[in-house]
Amino acid sequence: MPRGRLRVMLGAAPGVGKTFAMLEEGERLRGLGTDVVVAVVETHGRAATAALLEGQEVVPRRLVEHRGVTLSELDLDAVLARHPQVALVDELAHTNAPGSDHDKRWQDVETLLDAGIDVISTVNIQHIESLNDVVEQITGVPQRETIPDAVLRRADRIELVDLAPQALRDRLAEGVVYPAARVDAALSNYFRLGNLTALRELALLWLADEVDSALQQYRAEHGIAGTWEARERVVVALTGGPEGETLLRRGARIAARSSGGELLAVHVSSQDGLREAAPGVLANQRALVEQLGGSYHQVVGDDIPRALVEFARGESATQLVIGVSRRSRLSALLTGPGIGATVIRESGDIDVHIVSHARAGGRFSLPRPRGGLTVRRRVYGFLLALIGGPLLTLLLTSVRSGESMTADVLSYQLLVVVVALVGGIWPALFAALLSGLTLDFFFVDPLYTITVGEPLHLLALILFVIIAALVSLVVDQAARRSRAALRAAAEAELLATVAGGVIRGEDAVQALVTRTREAFGLGGVRLVLHGADGADEVLASDGDAPLSEPAQRLPVRTGPESRAVDARGGQEGRVFLELRGRDLEAGDRRLLSAIVAQLEAALEHRELTAAAAELAPLAEADRVRTALLAAVGHDLRRPLAAATAAVTTLRQSDLTLSDEDREALLETAEDSLQGLAGLVTDLLDASRVQAGVLAVSLAPTELDDVILPALDELGVGPGDVELDLSPDVPPLLADGVLLQRVLVNLLGNALRYSPEGARPVLAASEFAGTVQLRVVDRGPGIPAERREAVFAPFQRLSDTDNDSGIGLGLALSKGFVEGMGGTLDVEDTPGGGLTMVVSLPAAEGDE
Repeated sequence: MPRGRLRVMLGAAPGVGKTFAMLEEGERLRGLGTDVVVAVVETHGRAATAALLEGQEVVPRRLVEHRGVTLSELDLDAVLARHPQVALVDELAHTNAPGSDHDKRWQDVETLLDAGIDVISTVNIQHIESLNDVVEQITGVPQRETIPDAVLRRADRIELVDLAPQALRDRLAEGVVYPAARVDAALSNYFRLGNLTALRELALLWLADEVDSALQQYRAEHGIAGTWEARERVVVALTGGPEGETLLRRGARIAARSSGGELLAVHVSSQDGLREAAPGVLANQRALVEQLGGSYHQVVGDDIPRALVEFARGESATQLVIGVSRRSRLSALLTGPGIGATVIRESGDIDVHIVSHARAGGRFSLPRPRGGLTVRRRVYGFLLALIGGPLLTLLLTSVRSGESMTADVLSYQLLVVVVALVGGIWPALFAALLSGLTLDFFFVDPLYTITVGEPLHLLALILFVIIAALVSLVVDQAARRSRAALRAAAEAELLATVAGGVIRGEDAVQALVTRTREAFGLGGVRLVLHGADGADEVLASDGDAPLSEPAQRLPVRTGPESRAVDARGGQEGRVFLELRGRDLEAGDRRLLSAIVAQLEAALEHRELTAAAAELAPLAEADRVRTALLAAVGHDLRRPLAAATAAVTTLRQSDLTLSDEDREALLETAEDSLQGLAGLVTDLLDASRVQAGVLAVSLAPTELDDVILPALDELGVGPGDVELDLSPDVPPLLADGVLLQRVLVNLLGNALRYSPEGARPVLAASEFAGTVQLRVVDRGPGIPAERREAVFAPFQRLSDTDNDSGIGLGLALSKGFVEGMGGTLDVEDTPGGGLTMVVSLPAAEGDE
């Protein structure tokens, strides 16, 4: 019996319409005459989904008793006995009730497929095993029900059911996805706009990767080696030279011309590591690649053109961008066709763009014959020419004959080549001149004279010099590159060690000082702060060299004009790097300058971190103080004015007041003075917040210890405020007094603006280590354009009533919440109204 086919509806989040799409497809297939049954569908109370089930054949579910609860599950045996052509099975990652035939629903689906039944199922991106941790990082919610990637990849067809994030939030707010009681928490937690956007991108990328893998598999199975231009893939070859930025921008423009174009940058490193890239150039170009939306790759290969073409073919590239050679015309003439010509010949159906740049080409000149070889090797070369020349002449004159001229010339030529290999260009040129003169004097007629009788003999002397120069250039270049490679390897190892130490958590300054001493073999290295009073303070040191030993001092710039602040007395001083031991060679100073640059950055980072740590408490204190004074300044005016007016009226002897008027004025004065007393109490409660620095007393706080006193202070009971407190909410890390002040203000506002018969709601929930307190009302709400303004010092929708109470205002509430390390946000209440969300960290279990 042929195996059934699996078709999966993939969604980025609950509510995008996977089940709806599955049922619609089942209805369509039934209309075409296909035998379709609904094996299991979860409607989650959604009316539109339940309506689609009407008229469709539904296999009754199997009931399972578990711990006194009746659970309904897919009846696998009933579906197998019915044996339809197509079975609709919702929620592929579902975990079956204990006692079922299989632990997971996808295992039930495998059984149906083995029985030859086609299955249409649904799954969300968060249930894919390989993406489980990524989704948890995005949403903060762990997913316990997962499906192995291999199961989904074996599906014959995967369809993405897509919905824009804002459209999904609108659907959620309308109550289409969840009941109204769950809408608020869902919008603020899992269904945040950023979460939905990230999940949607994750689903699109996963499906695109599957399509790409399927295409590659198809090409491999059918032996298709050519490039299929399904989309433009532009590979830019980077040499490490300054022209790389020009090439990258040109490649990005080429990729941008087609929809979905992709930019890839590649640098080919030879196996011996010989490259002439300037320090930091490749790192800057890699950063530029990322800014342009591309990806950076590095491959190893001695045959650069072949490595480039193989990489481009492996990535199914359609375009390859390379730069015009930087070699001079003489170098191109001597070494043959360059990388560009070879790449064009090997590229096949990949288009090659050769881009000109400012460093292209070179003037017609010989390479400068400088120092790749040591002085010792040059001395050995001269000695070999001085000693080997006479010995060879003595040997050849003893066996000279009329037929030996060719052998004599080749022997001296061999001597020149050997001298070039040993000593380089200058000993080789000396050997060539000496050998030419010796040949002319001892072996060329007329003998024992310097006269050249034949033009060919003069040509032979010139060829001697040319061959010696060319061979010596090759030897000198090889030696120079070998030394450069060793140097580069040592520098790379040093910088990698330093970077690795910093990444592992070592102190960056100390790590740099330690690695400097190790790299240059010094007796000791110190980083000292030379104060204005002449005393030195050691910031970091390594090694045991005696201080009496002479030290090289290099200034380290840590601020404007190379000045730093002396922590001992506030005096200004300068920072120096002291090196004790051998004198550094000129070649070592380039690497030392790079280390000093990193040291400057590390010192600056240390200073900025210390400054930020000192200023953070002051900034927090200033923020709370500013909000407090602004709110108090507003609140003091009205009760003072009211009390003053009442007392002044009572004291006027020319006014005749009734008992009722006198009682009203006394009541006004009493209320105003009580308000002032309450304000003073609030100031005393917050006085420790302003004691020099922000010193909020944070401690694990139970919600009951804050909410009940807040309700008592407002004089309201359970009949006035609806409490929706989850029993699983942990204690939060807060200052109980300040949090009570915040809740009194928020609940007072909610009670004030709630319409008759609509009680405000105080809800609490925990999400990703954060406790959220939500004060929900059904009042007029706040227009979007005024939401920032309400947190300005004491802003209200109505500021003219006399019954608003003192309160601390939203400005002070926000300052208190942020001072406790939390946030205060404004959201719309679904169906109308305003929701104030206080988010504070949950207390750790060990506190």
